Amino acid sequence: MANNKLISPFVKWVGGKRQLMDSIMKSMPENMKNYTYVEPFIGGGAVLFHIQPKNAIINDLNSELINVYNVIKENLDELVSDLKKHKNEPEYFYAIRELDRSADFEKIDKVQRASRLIYLNKTCYNGLYRVNSAGEFNSPFGKYKNPNIVNEPVLKAVSSYLNSNNIRVLNTDYDAVLKNLDRNSFAYLDPPYHPVSESANFTGYVQGGWNIFDQVRLREACDDLTRRGIKFLLSNSASSFIKDQYQEYNISTVKAIRAINVDAGKRGEIDEVLIRNYE
Repeated sequence: MANNKLISPFVKWVGGKRQLMDSIMKSMPENMKNYTYVEPFIGGGAVLFHIQPKNAIINDLNSELINVYNVIKENLDELVSDLKKHKNEPEYFYAIRELDRSADFEKIDKVQRASRLIYLNKTCYNGLYRVNSAGEFNSPFGKYKNPNIVNEPVLKAVSSYLNSNNIRVLNTDYDAVLKNLDRNSFAYLDPPYHPVSESANFTGYVQGGWNIFDQVRLREACDDLTRRGIKFLLSNSASSFIKDQYQEYNISTVKAIRAINVDAGKRGEIDEVLIRNYE
């Protein structure tokens, strides 16, 4: 049975995997349907929605993002209704953007918070979720003529998928997810990438960002998965540091087009790696 193409990312997320999908699919283990699919850095969910597994665990440390997944699953009608209230105007955009500067932000209804994230994602510059060190959304207004703020068919399809399958949605540290897996699990890991240069660094969708020590900690978690006989596939930048960290694993180099480098001359096709602990 063919997958439903309407089940697709409802937000644009940095490092999205749609253009690498063929390479990722070719790198997956055989008989994927026999595994519980686990994605500890779910982001926009491109790989999840492409595979559409019946059993999955998805997670992200970004509580605002995970709130959107839960609201799409549990409060779809209220979300669509709230999204229809938004205006594609700079003054309105900045008023909505400023809400997370308030001490009362946590008191805002979960549906309105989910609606806010989708609205900002659809109308901000480059359509990328980005926060500063204080965790405040800081992308500017995008000046798009007719952004698709209310993509109702996609939201309905995603909601139906999340409700008609066994999909656990978590909001915790990735290591807490990995520690509870067994050999019937397969983990796809798409962490914040290690920068290939200073100007290419973009970890602004996680408050605090990621550094070398975070990358080493993740590699250690991958070593632990391997010791326990659990298969993983990981994507990252093709930096010498990452290749050195995972030198004992199978590493494939793939091409991706990225537009997040602050130096416009360095945007374009770059090397990334897919790393796995199986043949």
